[in-house]
Amino acid sequence: MLRVSRRIFLKRLSASGIGMALCNRVPELMAYPLGLPLGVQLYSVRDFLPKDYDGTLGKLSAIGYREVEAAGFFGRSASEVKASMDHAGLRCVSAHYSLKDLLPKVDETIEYGKELGLQYIVCASPWFKNPSSVKDAGSHAARDRMTLDDWRWNADQFNRIGERVHAAGMRFGYHNHTPEFRSENGVVFYDELLRQTDPAKVTMELDCGWCAVAGESPAEYLSKYPSRFSMLHVKDFKLTAGVTPATAPPSAELGHGTIDYRPIFQAAKKAEIKHAFVEQEEFDMPAMEALKIDADYMGKFKA
Repeated sequence: MLRVSRRIFLKRLSASGIGMALCNRVPELMAYPLGLPLGVQLYSVRDFLPKDYDGTLGKLSAIGYREVEAAGFFGRSASEVKASMDHAGLRCVSAHYSLKDLLPKVDETIEYGKELGLQYIVCASPWFKNPSSVKDAGSHAARDRMTLDDWRWNADQFNRIGERVHAAGMRFGYHNHTPEFRSENGVVFYDELLRQTDPAKVTMELDCGWCAVAGESPAEYLSKYPSRFSMLHVKDFKLTAGVTPATAPPSAELGHGTIDYRPIFQAAKKAEIKHAFVEQEEFDMPAMEALKIDADYMGKFKA
C-alpha cells in the first residue's frame, strides 16, 4: 500500500473540501472489515474524472481510499495514469473491460496494464458467440437473452485470454452483474462459468450487490467456492417487493440499503479475497459525500 505523509494528507483534505475532521480518523477508516486497504471502483466517479481527473483522485484519497479499480482511462496513457495515481497516493490494481473491446486488443491491453502496474485485468461485460444474430447485442438488456452456449463460449474466451494475461505476470478475472444468475435447463450460467473456467487462468470478482439483486446469496457463493474469488465489489441497494433484476433497484449508500454484509464479510474472511472495492452507481446526494458515507461504513464495520 502506498503511504502518504501526514502533512501531504492534511493538505489534500483541505483542498478537497471533505473537512479537516477526517484527519484524526484515518486509522479507523483503514481498519476495514477484511483487513485490506480501502478500495473504490472508479465507475462511481465516472462523471467527474473526464472533467478533473487529478482533482477527483485527490478527493478520493482524502476520504481514505487507497486502492482503485479503473473503468476506462479517458484517453490517458498508462504513464499519465500512473503519475496521477502516485500523486494522489492511490494504487490502481485492477481495470475493467468489456469482452467486445478486449478481444481485438488483448496484447495492447496487456502492455498497457503492465506499464500501469495492474495486478488484474477484468472482463465486466460478456459478449455473444454470434452477435450479428442478436438485435442490439451491445445493450444491457440483450445480456438477458444470452444462452448457455453463449456463456460456455465466453468461458472459453476467458481461458484463452487468461492464459496470455497470466504469462504477462497479471491475473485475468470476470465481474458479474445479474444475467449470470439466470439458468437454462436447470444450469445456472454463473455456476457453469465457474465450472468451465480454469482457476489457474481465471479468477472471479464477486459483485455482492448485483448477486443479491439477482436473488442469490453472495455469502453462499464465497463459502462454496472460497478459492475462486480474489476481489469483491461492495455496494448496497434498496431491495423492495416487486423489484426484479430487470427493473434495477435504486442504489444506496452502504448501510442505508437492505443488503446485510455481515454474513458476506464473514464468508469473505475464509475465502481468498485480496481486494475489495466500494462501488456506488447512482447518487441522490453529492457523490463525494456518499462515498465518504461508504468509507465510514467500511471503517466502522466489525465482521
